This record gives sequence, C-alpha cells and structure tokens, in this order.
Amino acid sequence: MNHFITIAETSTVEIRHTLDVSHALKKQRKSDGHNSPILAGQTLAMIFEKPSLRTRVSFAVAMQQLGGLGLLLRPDEVGLGTREPVQDVARVLSGMCNGIMARVFEHQKLVDLAKWATVPVINGLSDYSHPCQALADVLTLEEHFGKLNGRTMAFIGDGNNVARSLAVMCGRVGMRFVLSCPPGYALPEDDLDRVMAQVPEMDFQLCQDPSDAVREADVLYTDVWTSMGQEAEDAKRVKDFAGYCIDGPLLTKAPRHAVVLHCLPAHRGMEIADEVVESPRSLIFAQAENRLHAQKGLLAVLMGGQ
Repeated sequence: MNHFITIAETSTVEIRHTLDVSHALKKQRKSDGHNSPILAGQTLAMIFEKPSLRTRVSFAVAMQQLGGLGLLLRPDEVGLGTREPVQDVARVLSGMCNGIMARVFEHQKLVDLAKWATVPVINGLSDYSHPCQALADVLTLEEHFGKLNGRTMAFIGDGNNVARSLAVMCGRVGMRFVLSCPPGYALPEDDLDRVMAQVPEMDFQLCQDPSDAVREADVLYTDVWTSMGQEAEDAKRVKDFAGYCIDGPLLTKAPRHAVVLHCLPAHRGMEIADEVVESPRSLIFAQAENRLHAQKGLLAVLMGGQ
C-alpha cells in the first residue's frame, strides 16, 4: 500500500493487515502504557483546508506516540492549488517529510498529491471519501462483535462521503450495507457502478423507509445532514430529512443487540437524539477514540514498514 486515498483503491488484504496492526498497537499501548517508537525521526505533514477535532488530534497524537512528529499546516500557509500548485506542494513536502495527510474540500487535490508525492499520502477527508473514519468504525465494530462477516449496517441519512466509504468498507469485511435516505440523496448510480466494479463483493441496498432499514441491522449509523460546504442547503435538507433521525422509537425497531455509531460532530436533536447518543447502545465515543488507534496502525503500515 503506497497511499490511502479511498477504500475502493485499498485491497481487502491491505485493509485486514492495517486493522490487525491497529488492534496490536492499541493493545500494546493499553497494556504497556506506550508504543514502540517505530516512527522515530519521521515527520507527517498535516494539511488542513477544513476545521477538524478528531482528525487533527488523532494524527498528531498518533505520530507522537509512535516517536514521530505531526506538523500542522494551515490553509493560509499552504494555499493548496491557489498559492502554490498541488504538484509543487507534493514535491516540496516529499523532500522534507516522510508522509502527507490532507483534509481537503476537493478530492482531486488528494489524487494530485498522490500522483506527484514520493512519500505516502493519506486522505484525512475529502468531499468524495473519508476512509480513515471507515477504518476506525470497523475497528470499533470488531472490538464489539468480533468477526463482522454477515452483519448488517444501516446508514440513516445523506449518501455522502462517509456513507460511500462505509459502503465499500462493509464490502471489504463481508457486511451488508443499507442506505436509508429521502429521494434525491442516494449515492449516484454511476458512482455505485464504478465502486461495484472495484469491489464486486459489496452488498448494497437502498431502503427509503428508516424503519425497514433498521429491522435486521446490527449497526445503526448516521452523520450530519448538512456537511461543510453545503451550508446554503441547510434549511432544505432539514425539511427533506424529517423522519430520518435515529431516536428512541427508531432504535426500538432494530434488534436488541444493535449498536449506534456517529462519526461526529453531531447535531443532537436533528440526525440523532440526545438520548441515543448517551444510551448504553451507543459506541460513539469508543468510535471517536479509535480514530487514534486506527490511524496509528495506518501510519505504522505506510511509514513504519509494519
């Protein structure tokens, strides 16, 4: 694995290996109080075009715990594609750092970074994909359920970058993925066709009624209805997504063992009820912590030769 841009471009074997390393590093940290400094002397350049809590903290702490350094680069300092062409930034950072993580608006910038960089490039989030989130989500579910083959995830909400990454990740680990959303918010058919060609084992289902979607689900997942960059659509989206909140009544329609995930930040009372976030069936904050452990495994594989 040279880069980590999308789940579809990452093989099942690579995903499995990265998850195994993540589990091992988390276990080592919990038992020994520290990790081996496998990234000693290495630097990860961290480019942020979008605000971040979990992505910024998890990558910075992961680098520190593995003996390296996470270098924060603000958008005004880099001007990726504006102040400087992407190919120039990629080659400059490749000469000074050992890896690049970028959290961007346009996915094409990550594609271009990976094309020109001579060090690993990691997608910290783009408008098309959020693979680091999906990696942490599966890590969390494996800790809770063990093997995931044959389980079902119901995603209640917008067919966005998170939903796309999760659908493909479910295919990689043998889970069925059900997307429940209002008309007009599903993943585009041409996009699904392209992803299915890359991941033919993906078991994808579209189900408009959330009650039907969760009836056999082991996992209920949601995300904000309005992502960064879509603020002008907020009022329309709130109206369109009425009835798509994961609340107490919807949770009772899922099997009793079903758990709830949310990639955060959450708009409590909109896409998810406060009572669900705080319920015993919520794994949301274990999921958030696992951003650190999943990304630690990813860095160890890409930059540490693990």
